[in-house]
Amino acid sequence: MRFLGWLAVICWPLLVWLSLTHPQWRGLIPLLMLVFILRVIALRNGKTALAAGGRWLAAAGILLTAASLLLQRTHLLLWYPVAVNVILLLLFAASLRSAMPLVERLARLQEPELSAAGVRYTRRVTQVWCVFFLFNGTIALITCVEGNLNHWIIWNGGLSYGCIAVMMVTEWFIRRRVRAAK
Repeated sequence: MRFLGWLAVICWPLLVWLSLTHPQWRGLIPLLMLVFILRVIALRNGKTALAAGGRWLAAAGILLTAASLLLQRTHLLLWYPVAVNVILLLLFAASLRSAMPLVERLARLQEPELSAAGVRYTRRVTQVWCVFFLFNGTIALITCVEGNLNHWIIWNGGLSYGCIAVMMVTEWFIRRRVRAAK
């Protein structure tokens, strides 16, 4: 179920493009809604911030697919990347107000005894991800408002994922250097 949920999120731009440009593919919309509903059910007992975030992401998917179906406005599906970035920004930013930011929680899964320097580093990484989600969400919003499907698919279906990959790889290299400097 987790795999289907992530697959739906990752393939969202392609599936939206197919739904908007090929009417015979609009049958995917109820299927996507079903995947999001099953994701909420699968995460209903999760107590972590990640489970809560997953439920919010799935709820946004349900809302947008349902609205698209009910209103017969497939362009509403374009707004999911905006919702994802807003939800992730709020999740990461809210965690900065807690004793343990989200990136620190994730780091402690691999390294339970995180040093003070590691704690500071993970807080900074959480802040950087907040800036990224703000940037990425803003570009996603611009592509929605602009209404150019080609620009939307280029950003939300390609460049955005490339930026995420660059962020993750860059952070991995920086983390290795920080650890080596100890």
